[in-house]
Amino acid sequence: MPSYRARLAKLIGRFNRKFVMATFYPISYQRFITSEIAPRLIRPGALCECRPVSGCGVPAAWAVPTEASDGRAILYLHGGGYAIGSLSSHRSLVEQIAVAAGCPALMIDYRLAPESRFPAAVEDAIAAYEWLLSQGVEAQNIIIAGDSAGGGLSVAAMLSLRDSGRPLPAAAVLLSPWVDIELSGGSVKGKAAEDPMLEAKGLSKWGRLYAGDSDPRDPLMSPIHARLDGLPPMMIQVGSCEILLDDSRRLALRAAEAGVTVELDIWDGMFHVWQAFSPFVPESKAAIQKIGAFCRDAFAGCVS
Repeated sequence: MPSYRARLAKLIGRFNRKFVMATFYPISYQRFITSEIAPRLIRPGALCECRPVSGCGVPAAWAVPTEASDGRAILYLHGGGYAIGSLSSHRSLVEQIAVAAGCPALMIDYRLAPESRFPAAVEDAIAAYEWLLSQGVEAQNIIIAGDSAGGGLSVAAMLSLRDSGRPLPAAAVLLSPWVDIELSGGSVKGKAAEDPMLEAKGLSKWGRLYAGDSDPRDPLMSPIHARLDGLPPMMIQVGSCEILLDDSRRLALRAAEAGVTVELDIWDGMFHVWQAFSPFVPESKAAIQKIGAFCRDAFAGCVS
């Protein structure tokens, strides 16, 4: 059974879905709440030195733990349905992952819809990855990570790198990844009553804003339709109570069928990107510790 604090977090999620993420609220309001108000309420205190980055081609910042391995990096792509989210909204989560992994994390503010539609976010993710390479960080010392839309964007970035013959990162960490813009998974309806964070109507709206006139089945928008062979090992964490559960299940199955090493980590009773409630929710803190262990193993070449 989920902890008391996890159950409380679910109540907060339902409040957020009703009073922040409802489809009739303008995106400007949603961005203000998630990037300006919420971080001030939930931030547990700085865990890393935050260093602004220039010359990356996209607004970015480093989250650098006190004890960090040189020459390694996590490239983190935030969630938010391709329409909201920022360095500020995800800073606490990224800092905790960086500490658990023992290496710096590069956070980026990729362009958002509807101002910038597909493939702008993919282009910005690739630009940040190439900047890391230009700074002397070798591909085998990079892990790409992201939550929700950022998880789907992480897969899309790896597909783009593979197809262009560029070096791939050591591994990927995907938290409740959104990899099917059309929302065709059975859990979209099957888990609707259980999911305290997301509703299909809101996700569908964001998906249309991001897609614009592009085909929603484009593999760089909906990686569930992509060839996945040749991609590096993946760790996928997802809750059993979220409408995107089948996105993770199908991605893991298709990746495994393509010969990709996949760790599918389904947490009973958890919800969309519950990791963001760490350290207040014990299941969130435990999940981040597992992410850190996976990253350390991947850097050491123990995941293949």
